[in-house]
Amino acid sequence: MFFMEEKKFLLISMDDEKAKALADVLGSKTCKKIIDLLAETKDASEKDIAETLTAPINTIEYNLNKLLNAGIIEKAKAHFWSTKGKKIVLYKLSNKSIIISSKPMSKVSLKLKAILPTIIISAIGTFLVKFYVSSKDYSSNITKSAINIEEVTSSLAQAPIESVQGNLFFTSVSPAWTWFLIGALFALIVYSILNWRKL
Repeated sequence: MFFMEEKKFLLISMDDEKAKALADVLGSKTCKKIIDLLAETKDASEKDIAETLTAPINTIEYNLNKLLNAGIIEKAKAHFWSTKGKKIVLYKLSNKSIIISSKPMSKVSLKLKAILPTIIISAIGTFLVKFYVSSKDYSSNITKSAINIEEVTSSLAQAPIESVQGNLFFTSVSPAWTWFLIGALFALIVYSILNWRKL
């Protein structure tokens, strides 16, 4: 069985910005010359490319950036230092097959991706409110327990069992973070309904 350590292909949609960058590269003679040179030398620095192609360094730098953005070349891991202590970057072909797809991302995926930040923010907000309420209740209970323990015990002893159970049940299912979560989910649903067609 054969396993690839990294992707050996570059999938580009027609609506992707890289498709425009790729078209720009294919229409550039200088970019084609750089690709041919790197195919022969395996890697080369910006200065070496400029000297070999007898082109201005600014022109080579501009076209190297276009090739990098298109994913055709990449910076090599190996590098060396100049006599002035400046790092010299080497460039090489990315060695990836380019696959152009006519099918963009599905509309549903784009819509879900658009509301994902809202879901994350709601979840984080719910957790923070829950943590705050729990800490506040814990501190309040510690303070009050030393003062009112006898009074609470007496009240519970005199109160009907049904009343005590009702109060405990209401307290257990109605924390503030629960209401915050309900509100966040409601806001998310309203946001999705209002903006579903626009996304």
